[in-house]
Amino acid sequence: MARVCNRFFRSLHSILVPSITIIGFSCLLTFFFVLYQPTRGPGDTQRLGWQSWDIVSLHPSADNVNNIDHEIGNPSQPTTEDHDAGVDWWNVTAPDASPIDSTSLPLDVWAPLLPHDTGLSEIAVVRCMFDLTVIDLCTPSSPTSDDAIKGKWVRVPRDLNLQSGMWHLLLYYRRTRRRDVPLISDIRLLPSDVAPSGSGDWVKAPLSLRDGVVRAPPLFLWYRKDKTLQDLSNDERQSLITEVDVIYGDGEPWYGFERLSPPTTEKSARSENVSITIRRGVKVPPPAPPLHFSRDGRFKIMQIADLHFSVGAAPCLDPTTPCDGGAYAYTESLVGRVLDEERPDMVVFTGDQLNGQGTTWDAASVLAKFAAPVISRRIPWAAVFGNHDSEDARESGFRGDQMRLMQGLPYSLVQAGPEDVYGVGNYVLKVWSADASKTHLLTLYFLDSGSYAAGFLDWFGFLRPVEYDYIHQSQIDWFLQESGSINPIVRPFVPDGGQDLGDLWKRQQQPPVQQKLAKPNALMFFHIPLQESYSAPDTDPRTGLPLDVGSSDLEGQSAGKKNGGFFKNGLLRAVETPHRGAGGIPEVKVVGNGHSHVTDNCRRVKGVWLCFGGGGSFAGYGKVGFDRRFRIYDISDFGETIRTYKRLQDDEILDEMVLSGHGAPEPYVW
Repeated sequence: MARVCNRFFRSLHSILVPSITIIGFSCLLTFFFVLYQPTRGPGDTQRLGWQSWDIVSLHPSADNVNNIDHEIGNPSQPTTEDHDAGVDWWNVTAPDASPIDSTSLPLDVWAPLLPHDTGLSEIAVVRCMFDLTVIDLCTPSSPTSDDAIKGKWVRVPRDLNLQSGMWHLLLYYRRTRRRDVPLISDIRLLPSDVAPSGSGDWVKAPLSLRDGVVRAPPLFLWYRKDKTLQDLSNDERQSLITEVDVIYGDGEPWYGFERLSPPTTEKSARSENVSITIRRGVKVPPPAPPLHFSRDGRFKIMQIADLHFSVGAAPCLDPTTPCDGGAYAYTESLVGRVLDEERPDMVVFTGDQLNGQGTTWDAASVLAKFAAPVISRRIPWAAVFGNHDSEDARESGFRGDQMRLMQGLPYSLVQAGPEDVYGVGNYVLKVWSADASKTHLLTLYFLDSGSYAAGFLDWFGFLRPVEYDYIHQSQIDWFLQESGSINPIVRPFVPDGGQDLGDLWKRQQQPPVQQKLAKPNALMFFHIPLQESYSAPDTDPRTGLPLDVGSSDLEGQSAGKKNGGFFKNGLLRAVETPHRGAGGIPEVKVVGNGHSHVTDNCRRVKGVWLCFGGGGSFAGYGKVGFDRRFRIYDISDFGETIRTYKRLQDDEILDEMVLSGHGAPEPYVW
């Protein structure tokens, strides 16, 4: 019996030990290559300064934004300093009390948004057989002495063979601050049988930029090593190559970068163009000027909803007219024409800038071009996220990554918002008076309505959530806190200052207006509509008709199935003034949504107008007979009157109406 038991346990041991070893080793490999996502620790966001750790970031955190605004003169918060007579306060550039010290920026991290003025000393093209998400195993070998002189190798983490090729193909470069090392002044991409002309020490990267791509003619990178830093003049330093990037598709390169020709991957039926881009010198994006009313009390906002741009030039969906050149080119032309006709003071993108659905596998390439018509006209702009913006997040970056990219664009007003509030992009902007008093006259709230509701597993991509997200409780609390911090003003506002004396007699002849102490009017923007957008509308006491103007029956309801209570517990609780005699008028007069491309109505529910923008892009779905359109909010009387209408692609003005102020329906009575 003992012998039988001994044999049994020996056989069991011989089976279990190898099995447990194999299973344990498999779990270990799964952990390291699938589950484990290491970071560089504090060094990823910090730098080692002189005897201390200092944050490296051009964009302040939400917790410190108010303090930094006052310290460095952020244009979104006007200062109260006196300026020369006759000079508008918003045209005065406040000196930066904390300029970026480029000598303190890290040299061994690829961060194309940082304003590096340090030149490059060497470039390499490297073939790599491994996915470098976890660890970099393909850095070119280099002795320590070369690293000390030329700088450490920095990887540009954007694969040249992302869409084609048998292996990964990456660019590496060195960056150095030494004054005795020749720096790169020019880069050219040439076929194998062509050498660059011109003076200078030209160096050829041995590996082709099309290595691993079948039947692709070789293309080689040449760079010219020119003068050392100590021999460069100031003008030559401005033309020094300071950064290298890779962009996919045919859109605009990132601000300050120029595209090198030809592309390393040619556009085909299965792939988009892949191009190397470079930046010369330092190109700091111009900041947005402070938002302010005109001297006659006007401020215009143009809403652009649901662009749905992809990396490539996607075909037009449901075009109402012939669409040449693809959806992006056609939409960009349309947006530019409407901008020139309306001349808005501000543009608001209300979500789904990215198409998702597998077509925006590189968010940076799409975000570099989505606001190009607005940026080229130097118009301040803000944005919120939609449900499609992070659908390709694993490949192109999550909302936080996209927010940092948008903050690096010219004239951007976007903010990430508090980290302890649900979503990314919950923030407030204020519009000020044009006179010397710089009075806060209009509030603009921006919220992240999320993408898809939690509670559904997305296990290895097989099961995907099907319910739209909603405004969460932390966002409601944040909104009420922000609303409660806004100081009341005397309304209607009367401008102050010597420049208004010319109209003094005219204003004296007008009948007196009853004034009140209340918060400024407010507008709010987020992507996915509330359930209340489909509730029964208020009735106009003048006509007895429902206050619902526009199309709302061309598609189904698109609100989230769960109601977080934002309308009741947020919008209706934030009133102009807490005094009972004021009647409980909501502070937020208008909520602007996107999401539903062929819905464009404005419906008033319990005193709050819930408006859809309507689709403005040929890259998103439409409907034959329903032109692309853009909603305009024309605010006048120093914020008291809010008028809206839609401009269609054929320049028709549709459904012009007054939402609040003189000529609007009577306020809702509680």
